[in-house]
Amino acid sequence: MSEITPLANPRGVKRLCELCQRPARLQCSHCRVTYYCDSDHQGADWVGIHEKEQLIELSRATAQKKLFEGKHQEAVPAALLSLRCCVEIHGTSALQLVPSYLLLAEACTGLGNLTQAEEYLCRAEWTVLKKAECSRRLRHTLHRSLGLLHAAKGDLEGALEHLASDVYYASEEFGSDHIVTSGGYFHMANVFFRQNKMDIADSLYTEVTAIWHRHLSSLLEAHERSSSALADPPPEHSLSEAQQAEAQQVLGAILDIREQAPRPDPTQTAHAAHALALLHFLGTDAPKVVEFGRKALRCSQLVPDCGLTEPIERLLQLAESRSA
Repeated sequence: MSEITPLANPRGVKRLCELCQRPARLQCSHCRVTYYCDSDHQGADWVGIHEKEQLIELSRATAQKKLFEGKHQEAVPAALLSLRCCVEIHGTSALQLVPSYLLLAEACTGLGNLTQAEEYLCRAEWTVLKKAECSRRLRHTLHRSLGLLHAAKGDLEGALEHLASDVYYASEEFGSDHIVTSGGYFHMANVFFRQNKMDIADSLYTEVTAIWHRHLSSLLEAHERSSSALADPPPEHSLSEAQQAEAQQVLGAILDIREQAPRPDPTQTAHAAHALALLHFLGTDAPKVVEFGRKALRCSQLVPDCGLTEPIERLLQLAESRSA
């Protein structure tokens, strides 16, 4: 919080307290757009701001989960709520608005309203261009949304260009083998699939499956350690609802592609099915664990000396003992 004086105001402009509308002498040093008459009113308003920040986080997580589930219309109200709260807190030109613009753009793209999606993305891109301090995390999500829009419009080369930038920024921020980065690989694979470049698409789908398989396997190990210690796993060893929905969407799509291939590869099918079984085990959906686990086991048994057979059998045993 920084102190202001009336003489510092532009001619004809009066800074008023956000709560009582009396002349203000303090300016919020965080957002630079709100003013207060004293520190008591500043403190009172910050309580409301923190509540709105929590609401933004919750509404964005809800919107993202709905998008991964393919429920684009249901994502719109949550995304709009996050945008309204951001404007109230940060003003109309802050970087904090960009994630909400991107959620709305993705929802509109899914609904086929490409003109509205393009408008939201233009706002997001313009905001990013004006701010030199924009993070790599935000740039990767912007390029992913732009890639999805170009793909929806049929501009596949433009889509690949933006998705490559998405992967670049995500790799810089999280690493090339992180589940966040794998989302860019997945969307690039979908574009190559549409271009009938099956070898490239297949290699990317394989990489996405491997990243999720490793991540879910590590989460299972953490889950078992916590169970032995009679404690809940730490937050970093669990998936958010949005991540669960993303994994289900991505791995489910890849498994469908593997099973529908002219010459299905049992090893690749087993990897995707085992990853889905791991996902549902962590989500405590026993019937799905058994369904995908048995499918993975059948495929792995078609491959001599397949290293997946033992882990799959062990997972099925864990699921059985949990249900007992």
